[in-house]
Amino acid sequence: MNISNFGQLGSDKYIYVIAEIGINHNGSIDLVKKLIDAAIEANCDAVKFQKRDINTVYSEEILDQPRESPWGTTQRDQKNALELSIQDYEKIDDYCKKRNIDWFASSWDKKSQLAMRKFNFKFNKIASAMATNLDFVNYVASEKIPTFASTGMTEMEDIEKNVNILKIILVS
Repeated sequence: MNISNFGQLGSDKYIYVIAEIGINHNGSIDLVKKLIDAAIEANCDAVKFQKRDINTVYSEEILDQPRESPWGTTQRDQKNALELSIQDYEKIDDYCKKRNIDWFASSWDKKSQLAMRKFNFKFNKIASAMATNLDFVNYVASEKIPTFASTGMTEMEDIEKNVNILKIILVS
């Protein structure tokens, strides 16, 4: 279904199903395509990824911590391997258009949010890890497109603040 606003959605209208790909692609565009195909086969309406600039989101101390993974021995090795480039997202954009499925990404920082604007998403999503960063919530809301807000890592007070910001900016 071609959704252009949240008013078209709801239990009495249409349930819009989003497949969370996140970083489960392991840095592989081939796996990305397989996950998109699986989402289409499952009748999903959209697929969602995550985008972050690891040098913005994580401190040097965190990135330099040891972590054994298929990609190396530090947190940095793993996080770099799992982060898709803008060129990768251009391939995803092309593939999703060919397969006729919506896609978008939840960004974890302003630099990533700005970079993802080039794809003209129908929706934004605020990751629960970013929901307490009200400056970032305002930044995302300023794009004035329908925005999903994840609440998994928040308290009720955080949710209320997010809702108020989104209502004020998106409705005005």
